[in-house]
Amino acid sequence: MPITTATPSVADLVLRMSEGDPVAWEEIVRRYGKLVSTTVRSFQLQDADALDAVQMTWLQLAENAHQVQFPERLGGWLTTTARRECLHILRHRVKLTSKPVDAVPETVADPSAGPEQRATAPDTAQTLWKLVDELPPRRRTLLRALFTDNPRSYTQIAHMAGIPPGAIGPTRARTLRQLRGRLRTAGVEGVLSPRASGSQA
Repeated sequence: MPITTATPSVADLVLRMSEGDPVAWEEIVRRYGKLVSTTVRSFQLQDADALDAVQMTWLQLAENAHQVQFPERLGGWLTTTARRECLHILRHRVKLTSKPVDAVPETVADPSAGPEQRATAPDTAQTLWKLVDELPPRRRTLLRALFTDNPRSYTQIAHMAGIPPGAIGPTRARTLRQLRGRLRTAGVEGVLSPRASGSQA
């Protein structure tokens, strides 16, 4: 007789993820990866901009998982964050071209999102990923592999980064702390702080 295991709740996954559990992170990305990618694709951004929006959405979640108060709203939180990333990118393009963008949605699907919830403008995202590229090879590879719209398994990521699968969570936490310090030195504040993406998910 086959052994069945209960499917973990989102609340359980978020708690475990905030404690650095790589399996929980992988399951959340599996459950919500298509939602994030579909939300970003609906804005028809250029490939590089779309990748930035997806990566920043996951990066904000990784940094702020311990702040999540309502895990059952995680899907709405991710959708809201992804949309706001895309809106910032579109508005940045408007400033560059001085041309209006038609039919840019001003509302988001999740009314529970806090007013402080915002995303990072494209120039800040460029600074962020430039600093990521300056990280030590293992940490750089780890972040790039984790925050993508084509997620790999933790076994694959561990192999790519050259670390044990169980070390992914702690290494990710240390890397984010290092990255936050470099952002602060570069004069970029609020990108990876809890208030950058809200805590009402």
